[in-house]
Amino acid sequence: MTTSKLRPHRLRSLIAGCATALAVLTCGGSPLRAQSVAVMVNGDPITNYDIEQRTKLNFLTTHKQMPREEVVNELIDEKVKIKEGKKFGVDPTATDIDQSYGQMASRMRIAPDQLTKSLESQGIRPDTLKARIKAEMVWTSLVRGRFKESLQVGEKDVAAAAQEGGDGAQVEAFEYKMQPIVLIVPHGSAPAVIESRRKEADALRERVQTCDEANSYFKSMQNAAIRETVTRTSADIPGPLREVLDKTPIGHLTAPEITKQGVEMVALCGRKPTTIDSPKKKEIREKMYAQKYEAKSKAYLQEVRKAAMIEHR
Repeated sequence: MTTSKLRPHRLRSLIAGCATALAVLTCGGSPLRAQSVAVMVNGDPITNYDIEQRTKLNFLTTHKQMPREEVVNELIDEKVKIKEGKKFGVDPTATDIDQSYGQMASRMRIAPDQLTKSLESQGIRPDTLKARIKAEMVWTSLVRGRFKESLQVGEKDVAAAAQEGGDGAQVEAFEYKMQPIVLIVPHGSAPAVIESRRKEADALRERVQTCDEANSYFKSMQNAAIRETVTRTSADIPGPLREVLDKTPIGHLTAPEITKQGVEMVALCGRKPTTIDSPKKKEIREKMYAQKYEAKSKAYLQEVRKAAMIEHR
């Protein structure tokens, strides 16, 4: 039998071919499709299967069919974001990503395994969503960390924006000191019992003139409770409650409200102006921060994409 020596370049080709074949054989699902590379980003592949999966995910979340080119660009962006993150030591662990995945499920008021089943019912692997979550985590951390100073929004900028928008009068903020009170009504009580406690609350509103009186009444009353004083600013309180508190004299009780616990009120122990954000200032500040973040993120992404090695197959 005659044998011949393989040339070095021929040997390298055979080894590469065997490695590719092995990768195909060890993948589940549709291996040929899974290993069909569409783009290489810094030596990291984006397969046609990745593109199909992301297209399905985007359709599920936006209800719009995104063009293939946009999906590919989205995946390229994520590859360069992940690489840039590793360069600065930003590399979330599997546990970090799973926690974020669980938090997403919680916001949807479902369990993580229910989210997984929902995705799989649409032909989407959970890892497809987790890959997007990871890229978002990395990029947010990078942009906020590297450009923290330039993203800050100053008080003068907020005040100027408020004046330009005609919202100057709405930037005033208050600090409220309150004590929540509840007249307990057992679950399942008859409407007459609830009404009786509501009338009792109305009568107490007439008597209570200070928070000291409120503590004296409610700490000694059966089936009633007064909680410790809490301090909140205008920006932390929903609009309807702010209006009620602004109309309530200091030391008095707000109108009774029927809740699952029983009949609830709030004793207003203090209200004073504060330099902390008002609801309008908070809204303006968040909007200005988002605009700065978006501009910085876009410029930074363009920079890292230019430095990336992107090869379309």
